This record gives sequence, structure tokens and C-alpha cells, in this order.
Amino acid sequence: MRNHLRTFMLLAALTALFMGVGYLIGGPTGMAIAFVFAAGMNLVSYWNADRIVLRMYRAQEVDRDHPEPLIRNYVEDTLELANRAGLPRPKIYVIDQDQPNAFATGRDPAHAAVAATRGLLTMLDRREIRGVMAHELAHVKNRDTLTMTITATIAGAISALANFAFFFGGRDEEGRPTGIIPMIVVALVAPMAAALVQFAISRGREYEADRHGAEISGDPQALASALQKIEAYAKGGYFNPDAERNPATAHMFIINPLAGGRGGDNLFSTHPATHNRVAALMQLTGVAAEAIVQPARRRSGTAVPLTAGRKSPWNT
Repeated sequence: MRNHLRTFMLLAALTALFMGVGYLIGGPTGMAIAFVFAAGMNLVSYWNADRIVLRMYRAQEVDRDHPEPLIRNYVEDTLELANRAGLPRPKIYVIDQDQPNAFATGRDPAHAAVAATRGLLTMLDRREIRGVMAHELAHVKNRDTLTMTITATIAGAISALANFAFFFGGRDEEGRPTGIIPMIVVALVAPMAAALVQFAISRGREYEADRHGAEISGDPQALASALQKIEAYAKGGYFNPDAERNPATAHMFIINPLAGGRGGDNLFSTHPATHNRVAALMQLTGVAAEAIVQPARRRSGTAVPLTAGRKSPWNT
């Protein structure tokens, strides 16, 4: 509840910033136009964001009849986890990228899709893959895909308005041109403030998805191990050219896919620091989080069989 309230307050602050920029550019009329513009952009994003991002990463839909055992295991486990979470069956995709990563998208649970890269499916074992997909399904269950779509839309609109103010100036409520200094301040400060709010929302939703994903899978240690491996591989030079071309989508992935984008918690991070996420997951099991999982050699075969885990702390 606390995280949901925090997300609501941050979204309210972002909307207020958007309307404020609109007011500075065009007075009350500008503020009203900004609000209508934001609502229209959100509506477009609501209906089309999933198709756009899946096409952007050239994701291929897969099912239980796929010829590769690795893919069949991935599909079966994802559908089983969705059933365990009480979710409709999502569409399942594979992205032909070596960097291990995954994301979820879709406007609601009934229209959700989850995607994993081939790198993730070949570099993690089956238990860790289940942990990752449970995390992504938690995003679906929490409707984080819609929250982050709206957040990104408003933040982008603020930047567009700020650029408009910089090049064309603004007018007060009586229609008189405003000074250049206020417009320069708006152009510089507004996009930065919007980005800070967007990143804060993104970090908060990742922690929530980690916790709820652990509840879905009943295996927090699997997700903790997967997070450490994914970050180690990403730091080891596995490059995601599609993400580099579309950095606005970085917040969607379970680990920041951008080169140089992974590090400690700070105001400009789209994701929490991995060691903090691992520590939070380990608190759920009472296990210390000192050990760092070393990335194993890349496998060309199928994922290892599912390891029988201990009883979930949420199963009574």
C-alpha cells in the first residue's frame, strides 16, 4: 500500500509539472491544452505500446509446439506461473539478442505479453528463468506496464513542451510574451525534473515486482541468483543495440540494458542497485546475500531441468 501511494503521488507530481509547463507557455489556455495533449498521448500509448515495443525489438511469438526444448520449457513454465498468479495466459516472445534480459508489456493482464532474450534462456538455468518470468508476471499483475507507459508518455511530453518553450517562448495569461530567462529555466529544469520522477517510479516498481515475483514462484533465491548473473553478463560486454537505439525503453527490462547504465542507487537510476535487490530478496528467506553468483559458460543446449526447491515461505 505504501508503494502504491508513493507511485500515485509521484504521478500526480509529474502531471502537475506538465500542466505547470503548459501554463508558463500559454497561461490557462496552455495548461488546458497540455492536459488534453497528455490525455491523448496516454490513450494512444494505452492501446498501442505493447505492439510498438515488441516490433522495436523484433520479438518472435513462441508456443508449446516450438521445435526447441529450451523454448518449450520457457513457454510451459511461464504459463504455469501465470496460472499460479491467477493471470490470463500472456503472449510469450523471444528476442534474438545475446544480452540476457526480459520485460513485460501490455495494457492490462488480459492483453499482456512477456519477452525474454535468447541470451537469458541459454545463460541461466531453468529455475532462474522461472524466477525472472515470475518477476515479469508480477509487473503484469501489478499493472506496472500501464503505469510506466503513462509515466514515460507524460515525461516525454514535458520535454517536448520545454523544447517548444525554448524555441518559441511563452505567453502570460494576457497574451504578452514572457521573458527569455524563464523559458530557458523551463527548458532546462522541466525535463530533468520529469526524468527524476520517472526514474523514482521505475525503481519503486522494480522492488515491488521482485517481492511479488518471489511470491508467485515461491523461490526468492532463484530470482536473486538470476539478477546477479544477468548483471554480471551485461557488465561483461554483452551489448543490446536495439536498447541503445531506444533508451526510453530501458526501464522496462529486469536489468538496465544500456551500456554504462548499471550501477548503484541514485536519482538518475532507472533500476535499483542489484545488490540491494538481492539483499531484499534474501530477507524473505532469512539467507545472507554475501555470495555473488559467477556467470557460467554459455550453453548451447537446453536449460537444465527444473530443480526441486524447498517449500515456499508463502505456502501454508
